[in-house]
Amino acid sequence: MIEEQTENCCHKTKERTEKEYKDLIHRLNRIEGQVRGIKGMVEKDVYCTNILVQVAAVNAALNSFSRALLSNHIKTCVTQDILEGKEETVDELVATLQKLMK
Repeated sequence: MIEEQTENCCHKTKERTEKEYKDLIHRLNRIEGQVRGIKGMVEKDVYCTNILVQVAAVNAALNSFSRALLSNHIKTCVTQDILEGKEETVDELVATLQKLMK
């Protein structure tokens, strides 16, 4: 994890392995395709239930993406920060988990 200083703000970034990057992009590309498919279904006046089934599939794919990203975040960024004594990262993680569980 890298913190970039700009004039008014501090932005954290994360350098991902090539495998992690490709996996996340692959998942997002699939989700994007599913959403485009749903849009096409609406444009073609497909029956509501059929669309809802596809929406459920997109929701499941997004949840899977979130779990993979969160797992990697904990294994890398959070662990590294704790080892470096940055305990505020735990508070950040708790706040993030609370947002995810709404």
